[in-house]
Amino acid sequence: MHSWLDSSLIMKRKSDGVMVSKPDYGNWVPKRFIYGSFAVGLVFLVSTLWFLFLVIPAALFFLVAAFFVYARYEFSSAGGNVQNSAWELVLSHLDWNGEGKALDIGCGNGVLAIKVAQNYKKAHVIGIDCWGKGWEYSKKACERNAKIEGVNERVTFQKASAVSLPFDDEYFDAAVSNFVFHMVSGVKDKRELIREALRVVKKGGKFALQDEFLVKKIYGNPDDLIDTIKSWGINKVEFIKTRDEEFVPRALKLPMFLGTIAIIAGEK
Repeated sequence: MHSWLDSSLIMKRKSDGVMVSKPDYGNWVPKRFIYGSFAVGLVFLVSTLWFLFLVIPAALFFLVAAFFVYARYEFSSAGGNVQNSAWELVLSHLDWNGEGKALDIGCGNGVLAIKVAQNYKKAHVIGIDCWGKGWEYSKKACERNAKIEGVNERVTFQKASAVSLPFDDEYFDAAVSNFVFHMVSGVKDKRELIREALRVVKKGGKFALQDEFLVKKIYGNPDDLIDTIKSWGINKVEFIKTRDEEFVPRALKLPMFLGTIAIIAGEK
């Protein structure tokens, strides 16, 4: 008997006509963004029956909804596949031999943890997340995706916070994270999340972390951020501006999308 999760998975057809499950890694633009913007625009539009000037905010919210539709399409595998390109960019800067244990912080539906396991056949990977109701992610989806991709024996998932990782110092040989730290509550200085991530990486271990590192109000000047990270005893740090990559459409180079995103990678 199939569960509700089985039926929620996207399906694809093989050349031999057999239907197989395809992993669902979600989309960085939740459907609620689209529906919410459209609903607000509709309220303003109806209100123009009494207050004509409200046609302006109505039009603006409809434009926002349309932009969210465009962005969701560009992020999806059926569209521009931008999400996958961003994930692959993170992994391309993880200069690791694949020996030992790796951590994915804020794993969502498990994509980076799974990709690490696929790229490094000897690695065991742990993915952690809080899986809040506001996002289209879950631990069950992670486990299902790992099984579909054939790496479930080497990838495990658990609920945990990036603020205080439930692992000993230098427990992992590598760590990755994607577009998570700026969303984490409970810590004023987001740089401490980077420090906590690096705490659990072994000396000589590798890391590749992607977030809104170009937002000065959150992380300060990039050069100062790199200096701060090095002051923690980190051996090598590289700063890569994701927004400058060719796969990022000009329309998505906005602060709330990919305009302020970058990667910090290196060796502890």
